[in-house]
Amino acid sequence: MKKVTIKTIQKLKNEGQKITSLTAYDYSTAKYLDEAGVDIVMVGDSLAMVALGYETTHSIGMEEMLVFTKAIAKGATRALVVADMPFMSYHSDVATAVKNAGEMIKIGARAVKIEGCNDYLLEVIERCIGAGIPVMGHLGFTPQYLNTIGGYNIQGKSYEATLEILQKAKELEKAGVFAIVLEMVPEESAEYITKNLAVPTIGIGAGRHCSGQILVSDDIFGKFSDFTPKFARKYGNLHLLIKNCAEQYVKDVQNSKFPSEEEIFKLSEEELRQLELHAINKIL
Repeated sequence: MKKVTIKTIQKLKNEGQKITSLTAYDYSTAKYLDEAGVDIVMVGDSLAMVALGYETTHSIGMEEMLVFTKAIAKGATRALVVADMPFMSYHSDVATAVKNAGEMIKIGARAVKIEGCNDYLLEVIERCIGAGIPVMGHLGFTPQYLNTIGGYNIQGKSYEATLEILQKAKELEKAGVFAIVLEMVPEESAEYITKNLAVPTIGIGAGRHCSGQILVSDDIFGKFSDFTPKFARKYGNLHLLIKNCAEQYVKDVQNSKFPSEEEIFKLSEEELRQLELHAINKIL
């Protein structure tokens, strides 16, 4: 299959075809998502919680994101790999922001995602795009602004709030983003915003009428069990599978059932004879 590009994503939107996206946090998962036909593989900063056990996305930095992004980019060779710009990696000054975004591209990402919209961020986005770095926007609930939003709250619940998100989305569109994630927005609000944009919207907890959908892969696999968002559908139960496999392994080792005859390496008769002679000579 051909590589997915930002032009592919826009073409899907224009043709009314839904865009698919999932997060990945390691090489093998990225490879499997790629083989499954996922359009966008997101190196989400949600790996801070899902893969590293942090409480929020605030705790992960550029060094960690670069390590994960490099591995995922090697696994997903067809899908469009988009890397989240972590908290405070693009907020201090424009030059640093562009440099950090460029580092993501250098190690294999083909686009970056930036949360929020204000005059400063619009300049960052324009400068990134001017440097050849595609940018995805992110509005609605923006996890990196958790403390200023005041918690995990649904955004765009009124007509005025919906218009505010739409206005920001249009500013992002004008700045050149190729798509916008809408997170935790009522379905009707997300539909209105989507219909008034030329670029695709990718919903997460934003209803059925966005141009596409994204979820955390560990949520749909049933692997991350600390909590499950209302909008995440479980397609499997890896938590139980992994736990059962580990428990059976422990029992087999404790009961000397592992390894079996088929799972060991053995010396040839000549090698065994030489080993025995060496042991005898050492004793003598």
